[in-house]
Amino acid sequence: MPTKVTTKGATEFPLVDWPGCRNGYLMTGPKVTADSLRALKGSGQKIAALTAYDFPMTRLLDQAGIPLILVGDSLGMVVLGYPDTTHVTMPEMEHHVRAAARAKPRALLAADMPYRSYDTVADAVANAQRLVAAGAEAVKAEGGREILEQVRAMVASGIPFLGHLGMLPQHVLEEGGYHVKGKQEPEHQALLADAQALAAAGAFAIVLELVTAPVARELTQVVPVPTIGIGSGPDCDGQILVTPDLLGMLPWFSLKHVKPRLNAAEQMRTVVREWKAGVEALKR
Repeated sequence: MPTKVTTKGATEFPLVDWPGCRNGYLMTGPKVTADSLRALKGSGQKIAALTAYDFPMTRLLDQAGIPLILVGDSLGMVVLGYPDTTHVTMPEMEHHVRAAARAKPRALLAADMPYRSYDTVADAVANAQRLVAAGAEAVKAEGGREILEQVRAMVASGIPFLGHLGMLPQHVLEEGGYHVKGKQEPEHQALLADAQALAAAGAFAIVLELVTAPVARELTQVVPVPTIGIGSGPDCDGQILVTPDLLGMLPWFSLKHVKPRLNAAEQMRTVVREWKAGVEALKR
């Protein structure tokens, strides 16, 4: 019989520790931390990061060796059916962080701070602590110099911080859509100042979303922490994608910066149709 172990923030739901695993997951190396990811800057080793919103996907990504798993507020669109990420709430983020944390990943498990959850320094610290209590090992928030005090306060409270610059999904309504950043010189200079400020405030890495490739390359060269790109060219220190986009699970979304590596949606439909036909063919 497998033994049962529990995870931080999820003691009410024990995690089954199957034979061949330790602490509920396949142990293939030391635990990934914010410090170990930061130390990859300049090493030549690229950081591969993906999103997860539940226990099974977190476990699968961890077994595949992904070192950084983000419980992203993208769950609003790819799991909950919202039109954008501005509808995602703190209780929803906590729910999905708890689910992911039960997988006890070797990877660093980060979580997005949802829309309006870090408007003030007090809110930022309190809500970051809620996500950590749910099982997150780092938090991510969108913005640069305008949230610098919040970033400093979260880092001072002992919570590793992952930055996010470029196209900011939580600003989609005020910006009227999703736009590539860095095309204009004022944007270019603002991104440089924001990235340097976040690094100085203690961010261990910075996500660059939909930043022009030349500007992303420059940011990668000048900031002392890893840059992790999404739709920002090949020269960042790492790359991150929304996992359902990578797997082709959402054919109703068409994204220029993602080439699905699998047609999971069609494969699932095919399997379900075959199973359905088998059920209907059973003799009464």
